[in-house]
Amino acid sequence: MKQPKVNFYNLAWRWHFYAGLFVAPFMVMLALTGTLYLFKPQLDPLMYGSLMTVPADHHTVSADDLLKRVKEAYPQATIKQYLPPVNAERSAQFVVINGGTELNVFIDPYHGDILGEQDAKNNLQAIARAIHGELMIGTVGDRLIEMAAGWGIVLVVSGVFLWWPRGQAAGILWPRLSSRGRVLWRDLHAVTGFWGASLLLVMLLSGMTWTGFWGQQYAGVWNVFPAAMWDNVPTSDVEARSLNTATRQTVPWAMENTPMPMSGGDHAEHMAQGGAQAGPAAPTISLQDVQNIAVQRKVEPGYSITFPKTATGVFTIAVFADDPRNDATLHVDQYTGDVLADVRYEQYGPVARATEIGVMLHEGKMFGVVNQIIVLLICLMILLSAVSGVVIWWKRRPQGKFGVPPLRHDLPKWKTAMVIMFALAVMFPLVGASLVVVWVLDRVLLSRLTRQTESASSSS
Repeated sequence: MKQPKVNFYNLAWRWHFYAGLFVAPFMVMLALTGTLYLFKPQLDPLMYGSLMTVPADHHTVSADDLLKRVKEAYPQATIKQYLPPVNAERSAQFVVINGGTELNVFIDPYHGDILGEQDAKNNLQAIARAIHGELMIGTVGDRLIEMAAGWGIVLVVSGVFLWWPRGQAAGILWPRLSSRGRVLWRDLHAVTGFWGASLLLVMLLSGMTWTGFWGQQYAGVWNVFPAAMWDNVPTSDVEARSLNTATRQTVPWAMENTPMPMSGGDHAEHMAQGGAQAGPAAPTISLQDVQNIAVQRKVEPGYSITFPKTATGVFTIAVFADDPRNDATLHVDQYTGDVLADVRYEQYGPVARATEIGVMLHEGKMFGVVNQIIVLLICLMILLSAVSGVVIWWKRRPQGKFGVPPLRHDLPKWKTAMVIMFALAVMFPLVGASLVVVWVLDRVLLSRLTRQTESASSSS
């Protein structure tokens, strides 16, 4: 007698359910905050027009005079960063630490008038970025986001298996709009997931590069520059990633693992090797000198100039450009004005270049409005998939039960799935660790509860 073909559909469905249960709230949050941050270029001028826009004029005030005005207005503040105007109709901006609060101070580049200030960490875009990256709770939030993104990949892989056309196109390649109820919701979920799977994978993987655990390991392997680049430059133990925060991006991803050079030449290096503590920064070159270097070296407008914090620190000119081919990171000696490092897109490795392009596509910046519309559609697709998935579960859930998809216990080992899950566990360690926890809970706790419920039902 011919043996019936083994069907692993319910097993895939079960893992898809677990992945969706954990991922859905995070996907909704990421889609909503991502949409807000996606339209930052349009929203900021609308919301903060009085701070950001100025009438164009013929003569600008020097960066040094602008700095002097800000110091007069905030005598107790520490100046952290300067952002020259992006174009003729934009204000200049200083980032200052005043009484423990980080402020964005906007100033008219033509007349030197202070236009106003903004809490750098408590505005719509900064909050959206912080929630999107680490839930505003630091390392724990970062790890949760990373785990959710990893489980999102499990969700996509299992979903593609579930909804792959098996002789049926309607309800998978297109929705049956004449249907109603759970069937229509199921079709909306399947169709958006099927067509959006590859796009969602790109978004998840490009976002993972910024995570604190997996992203740092990924950068350590692929984000490598020739050691000879730093042979003639005294370097510190501080990495350029220290310039980036949850609410502000200063240097490109490709530069995060690179060492920060030191001002002061050999003397600074001897101090660092001897463990001596450097005093406060006391630059002898002016802010205008640093801005002139950026102009002379053709750094794209939109760059920032980060001030040195210590006597061995450097000025850092950096632009995290919408088109990564215009990325630039320059470190300038605070005493001599020598450019200690000037790293551009051309110096990035192939994987770093691909990653930077992926990040800009993820943020909707690579191709302007067209890119924004595409990412907006992906965010809407994520929201529809998450909501429809919850509705499907709720509609099929037995009354008073959790509704975990049933699992046949006579199935042999699904070797293909085991290989795929093992590969995902190795590639994404946090997913692997949580996978073991979920598997144990499923085998020990949920399966036992299910059998107890079935026994109770049969005896009654």
